[in-house]
Amino acid sequence: QVQLVESGGGLVQPGGSLRLSCAASGFTFSSYAMKWYRQAPGKERELVAGIANAGGITNYADSVKGRFTISRDNAKNTVYLQMNSLKPEDTAVYYCNAFRAWSNYWGQGTQVTVSS
Repeated sequence: QVQLVESGGGLVQPGGSLRLSCAASGFTFSSYAMKWYRQAPGKERELVAGIANAGGITNYADSVKGRFTISRDNAKNTVYLQMNSLKPEDTAVYYCNAFRAWSNYWGQGTQVTVSS
């Protein structure tokens, strides 16, 4: 059974940091690119960051470049999103996604709220 379980969300003040984790099971984690998406109320889901299956290539949305860092540990079947200098506009539900051709898995999401 495929599972992606996100954790690490919560309430943080502007300028603060959070580290999201996504623990994967039920598939060959190291064969999949991993991505983080987010969806704010009333908005479409957007890609935040992605990392190749071997971890060497990453990409980021312009809105988070220089503030967020995606990483993965294939030995632990886990992908991370380190979020620094958080802004109120980063408030959203963050979703973990595992992707490769003809195969696409999603987690249930974790809420991140940036507010004073």
